[in-house]
Amino acid sequence: MSRPELTGSASNFYNDTEARKYDTNSRMVGIQAEITNRAVELLQLPSDRPSFILDMGCGSGLSGKVLEESGHYWVGCDVSRDMLNVASEREISTSGDLFHHDMGTGLPFRPASFDGCISISALQWLCYSNTSSQVPKRRLVRFFSSLYAVLKRGARAVLQFYPETPEQAVLISECASKVGFAGGVVVDYPNSTKAKKHYLVLSFDRGYNTPRGLDDGGAKGGVRVDGVGGGRKGGKNVAKKKKGVKTKEWIQHKKDVQRKKIGDGNVRKDTRFTGRKRKDKF
Repeated sequence: MSRPELTGSASNFYNDTEARKYDTNSRMVGIQAEITNRAVELLQLPSDRPSFILDMGCGSGLSGKVLEESGHYWVGCDVSRDMLNVASEREISTSGDLFHHDMGTGLPFRPASFDGCISISALQWLCYSNTSSQVPKRRLVRFFSSLYAVLKRGARAVLQFYPETPEQAVLISECASKVGFAGGVVVDYPNSTKAKKHYLVLSFDRGYNTPRGLDDGGAKGGVRVDGVGGGRKGGKNVAKKKKGVKTKEWIQHKKDVQRKKIGDGNVRKDTRFTGRKRKDKF
């Protein structure tokens, strides 16, 4: 079964039919509840008061329901209007406001608005481009930069995602680090094909120690990858590339996407000249 991210945009994939199927699938509902509870645990929220949580890629509101049951208030964003329509049709009114928004364009909220952020099974969509203007790295940086702004200092973010390759997980971590976040990737059940889950845990604290993941016995014996840097201060200056330049990384990513869609034989092979700038004069 191919990954839904390879079929096109999330707004097209999660149409009305797919959104209702997603919301009524008992197995999917159970998995989403389990992942959300784990994300809330990793947020380490204060137990003496409710928190105001941002839910990115909230879908039909399954994760928001878990937040409510935990006593928290929340705001949800999703790129699929059909998913949001399903969420708004729930018989039981929710405390969460819903926004139709593409997180790859940045977040439309005031600075320091939220006590925390969760995202369930949505972040990996930013690693794919559906138009020539969508460059995954730029969209990831734009998202993390705006997330850094809308969180209160001392807040954390826990973003569960499904990387297609290890390189995607590295790209996501590097983009979070670039804007100033500290933290790393927590991997639960690393030896299980079906139960394995990746959580990007982000903090403002440069000395933050990423929690260990869960192992097959439920103990804290899973994998921890401290792949996110130590905040904005004290970092080395990195030379910025010119905007609009198609880097070798960008070109190879586009070719990989095309190979999966139309076959390897229909895409020009990489050479030592791939991504190399032509000389100004012959």
